[in-house]
Amino acid sequence: MTEPFTLEAQLHLVGAALVAMGLFHAVLPRAIGWPADLRGTALLTRQVSYAHVFFIGLGCTLLGLLPLCLAPDLLAGTRLGTALLAGQTLFWGLRWLFEFAVFPPKLWRGDPLRTAAHLALSVLWTWVTAVFATALWRVL
Repeated sequence: MTEPFTLEAQLHLVGAALVAMGLFHAVLPRAIGWPADLRGTALLTRQVSYAHVFFIGLGCTLLGLLPLCLAPDLLAGTRLGTALLAGQTLFWGLRWLFEFAVFPPKLWRGDPLRTAAHLALSVLWTWVTAVFATALWRVL
């Protein structure tokens, strides 16, 4: 078994976390009350919302499978591996930024579950971005 704090092991763990996040999107709409919230909207709006959450979940899963299954290849220093690490670093770095720039405190402050989710996601996106950025730095 690999040491848990090696970069390769961290890439595997990040991959597993992203796959789990992607799969969680299957229940996310119900968990955050979308059926009731969307009931009064047009059918097109509902369908677009559900289609987007499906593809976001699929995207998280696919982006997670890369480091989960191909961590050694990502760390090999090839042009493709480096490009994938750069893309992941940018993507998840922007997701980290959105946690603070797009979701203002009024959305989660005062609600214990939403506050916990905000804190957990802040830690998650920080870790994910840091692992990809470290891997990218290593191969450059």
